[in-house]
Amino acid sequence: MGTRTKILTSLILLLGVAGGISAQSGPSPSRSTAPEGRKAPPPAWQPGDPADSLYTAAREALNRGDYRLAAKLFAEIVERFPDSSYAPDALYWQAFALYRIGGSDDLRNALRALELQRTRYPQAATRGDADALAVRIRGALAWQGDAKAAKELFEVANALTLAEAEVAKAVAEAQAEAARVSKDAVQQAVRQAMEIATKSAGWPMPGPWGTSDTSAARCPGQDNELRVATLNALLQMDADRTLPILRQILARRDECSASLRRRALFLVSQQRTAETEDLLLEAAREDPDPEVRRQAVFWLSQVPSERAVSALEEVLEESDDPALLDRAIFALSQHRSPRASQALRRFAEKEDAPEDLREKAVFWLGQHRSPENAELLRSLFRRTTSPGLKEKILFSLSQTPAPDNQRWLLEVAADPEEPLEVRKKALFWAGQGGAPIEDLLSFYDRIEDRGVREQLIFTYAQRKDPAAVEKLMEIVRTERDRDLRQKALFWLAQSDDPRVVEFFQQILTR
Repeated sequence: MGTRTKILTSLILLLGVAGGISAQSGPSPSRSTAPEGRKAPPPAWQPGDPADSLYTAAREALNRGDYRLAAKLFAEIVERFPDSSYAPDALYWQAFALYRIGGSDDLRNALRALELQRTRYPQAATRGDADALAVRIRGALAWQGDAKAAKELFEVANALTLAEAEVAKAVAEAQAEAARVSKDAVQQAVRQAMEIATKSAGWPMPGPWGTSDTSAARCPGQDNELRVATLNALLQMDADRTLPILRQILARRDECSASLRRRALFLVSQQRTAETEDLLLEAAREDPDPEVRRQAVFWLSQVPSERAVSALEEVLEESDDPALLDRAIFALSQHRSPRASQALRRFAEKEDAPEDLREKAVFWLGQHRSPENAELLRSLFRRTTSPGLKEKILFSLSQTPAPDNQRWLLEVAADPEEPLEVRKKALFWAGQGGAPIEDLLSFYDRIEDRGVREQLIFTYAQRKDPAAVEKLMEIVRTERDRDLRQKALFWLAQSDDPRVVEFFQQILTR
């Protein structure tokens, strides 16, 4: 497949971002696969190369999901061994690892790595994939409110044919719409994902909910394939006949039955009986296998009881296992009780908790729309110094279309004490969250900061409102800053408003 086709494919795939919500912060690049099916670097192929062992370590880190370490190691290959046969593609995999992490700074660093590959190693085997990955990265940045990345995304599209440019425009519109996805749509996506997992024969569950199963290699005498097939057959049986068998499997504590216990937990979760809760709780608290405990916690999300909430609260308060905490946060997010929201609020405020997990708690609080959650998030925003946590709070508050939240987002955008990037994100999410167009239009004249004004121009361009188009034309006519005028002109050129053509004619003929 040619580079041109790969880029177009990536532009089209970005449409999928609008339909998928991650458990972190909305549409997320960290849940995507590599472009063109490149999900992992190839095994090391040059034993005598000085970077061979470093490449192997970087590849292993990427394959086990340690993207931060993988990015560091791939970057080190280029820094220490620029003439190595591994160096050209190392920059691509560095960028891919940063893309999977998904933070704004990580995405920008990923683009720098791809640009370095383009200039230093133009013949790299991954060059075509790198161009497609760059499109995805810019799409992720644009979705997060990066006006520069959005502009570059349009420029890439405009370099293609007219029909392809229309696809790119649809992508940008879909990305803007993604920010307005309702809580019901999020819950529907979660349910659909669980249904897919339920019907899947490939266990453990893929992605963040499972790990590779190595017990078969350590227990070669076990006929696990037959046992797994037998467990799957239990799905067709009624609960009275199934649960006694599953109870016996879950009571085992030997290492070689761990994989069977994991599968048994899933089957238990599909049985709606009084004993379901007891079996999941017992596994979550007592099973010696970490992955069994993690899956038990995950499936407690499907048990709507106060006992389940209590067990999940206990995990948040006592566990130091990040994977277990991650699943407990998700499980609590699926419970609708006030107590579950209280537990999430307490965890979000824990300063000694891992920041990425606090961010996930913040995300789910935004999906549980309540005055208590909004008040906590606004308070936490003022108390934290973490840019990442601040960004997640801004996004979460934008998901509740309450006038108080929209006004508060604009207050953050106007606050000179906040970092520019935080102010720009606040403005972006105010625009995406449905802030009144009148407030957004008047905001331009009240703010003198050039960076905020640039973000406002991008925000106007995302609003399908005649008043926003009029404001962009006004900026072109009256703004003294040449760069800001040019940005307004660029976004006007992307508009379908028929008045824009007449406006351009007036400029050219006056």
